[in-house]
Amino acid sequence: MTNGYIDIYCERTGPEYWSEPLNALTNLAFILSAVVLTRLLLRQDAASRRDAALWILVVLIYAIGTGSWLFHTQAQRWAMLTDIIPIAIFILVYTWYVLRRFAAAPGWVCAIGVAVVLAIAVAVPPLTGYRGGAYVAALATMVGIGGYLRFGTGHPAGRALLTAAALFAVSLALRTVDQPLCATIPAGTHFAWHLLNAIVLFSVARAMVLYGKRI
Repeated sequence: MTNGYIDIYCERTGPEYWSEPLNALTNLAFILSAVVLTRLLLRQDAASRRDAALWILVVLIYAIGTGSWLFHTQAQRWAMLTDIIPIAIFILVYTWYVLRRFAAAPGWVCAIGVAVVLAIAVAVPPLTGYRGGAYVAALATMVGIGGYLRFGTGHPAGRALLTAAALFAVSLALRTVDQPLCATIPAGTHFAWHLLNAIVLFSVARAMVLYGKRI
């Protein structure tokens, strides 16, 4: 952070609003994802259309796109919070519902699952030096629960979660190499993180809309 603004991505060269055009504009992929999910949800049966949990996930994707846009244009601490808070809430809410609705777990198991995700997110930075602990926790959750559903129960959401996990692993790698590859790729690779994550969020939310029965 220098000169009052946050400069942590390769593309940013100054405090100007459009100093990260690719990182900003690719947030429209999240909005598109949320719009398509909204249309999908409106085509479901009446019970699904009234399901608050599904709408919360969709609204959070809208918020992720908006918050990330604000951060990559404003580059201020308050804008960073609008970026990371909706992401954190989505990870925790989805963890609860993936256990509750796909694995039919009781509430106490869902609570433990959420606590484990939080523990991983908090432990990763001091143990490894990697700041994206929440993303490591999200990847572990998708792999673990997706693998259980796919190979343990044969639940149709298992394949969707594992596919999303594979894509997210690529996305996370691109986020990680943004700064190290600055000299080679001046625009950075963070914009690709946005594009791939929009697909990941769409995939996991779509699985919840199609397969997440209320309990």
